Amino acid sequence: MYSVSSNISEASRPFLTWQRIIDWSQEHYRVRSFAKDEKIPARPGLLYLVQRGAVRLVGSAQVNATSIAARTVNVTPEEAFLGFVGAGQPFEIVAQSPFTLQSYAHVDQTSVLWMYWHDLDNWPHFRREVLDAFRYQHQRKLLWLSTLGQRRTIDRLLGFLTLLIEEFGEPSENGYCLPFPLTHAQIGSAIGSTRVTVTRLMGKLRQKGMICTQGDNLICIPTDSVLSKG
Repeated sequence: MYSVSSNISEASRPFLTWQRIIDWSQEHYRVRSFAKDEKIPARPGLLYLVQRGAVRLVGSAQVNATSIAARTVNVTPEEAFLGFVGAGQPFEIVAQSPFTLQSYAHVDQTSVLWMYWHDLDNWPHFRREVLDAFRYQHQRKLLWLSTLGQRRTIDRLLGFLTLLIEEFGEPSENGYCLPFPLTHAQIGSAIGSTRVTVTRLMGKLRQKGMICTQGDNLICIPTDSVLSKG
């Protein structure tokens, strides 16, 4: 199982470089901790790095609807879950009307630091790592899009969970598990379904032994299932 977050933050990145960046962010007041589900005030043009915890990305599109009186009114957009950014990973917010992208702390004590892109000139090696991480994220999104193209909802659901656990899963006695909870509503928004349908299909996958849960409803996939996907 490959986890880009552990790869970047522990294996490939020299500890001293990462520590210097953390020290720099503290000296320049460029780091902040957030409570669970707290919105991160990110804006376009800046580079963000997750130091600790996990960030949840959601997107929405502002849609206009015409009323009976032929007036154009704004409809409150529905947020769609777009994925996680784990510790050691970078992210940025892209703004393009009518779409908006927002970020939230998915777990308590999520710590995020930020910088301008030109700040990376101080650490050329780290700049390459950041670009490699974005390239990896792009590849994962292509796999996500392929999964969302499945006709059957249960196939989209299993493919989505497998991709998440391949990237963020941690070994446990039940196989590999997400280290943080994910609601059925969030899963439904990610795969184009409803909370009720996701709950029903999750039950089917449990009955077949393809997924299970542990602890605080953490979703797990048996080791054999993950290896067969890989």
